[in-house]
Amino acid sequence: MHDPFAMRPFLGYNFGDYLQHWLSMGEKEGASLPRIFHVNWFRKGRDGTYLWPGFGENCRVLDWICRRVDGQAGAEGTAVGYVPSPGSLDLSGLRGVRAAELFELPRAFWEREASDLRSYLTIQVNRDLPQAISDELEGLERRLGAM
Repeated sequence: MHDPFAMRPFLGYNFGDYLQHWLSMGEKEGASLPRIFHVNWFRKGRDGTYLWPGFGENCRVLDWICRRVDGQAGAEGTAVGYVPSPGSLDLSGLRGVRAAELFELPRAFWEREASDLRSYLTIQVNRDLPQAISDELEGLERRLGAM
């Protein structure tokens, strides 16, 4: 089952209603929604080594996120969201960071990810899936197909 945060067992009511509840937060007047960022600290390159040095260097990514939220850091749109634009993530003094590979989007991985998400949502939510989420998943699949 594709449940990366192991939340499904803790939902005390209809999963579709739960998702719709959170989607409705954006419709509230004066709503200040959180920005959501995805980071894979443990992604490996084609040679099997980690692409990011980790630990103390993670603050560089957090710095970029904070600057991005404040409108001070650049980003480039991709099929799955935004990645730091060249030069906007401070890589100074780091050795061996392969930035091009770090920000590369492996199509096969993302197609599997979208397929796993669709399967999970079909099994767990099915007809109760809010249309907005279905639309987002279809948009993701379309963008991945155009890569």
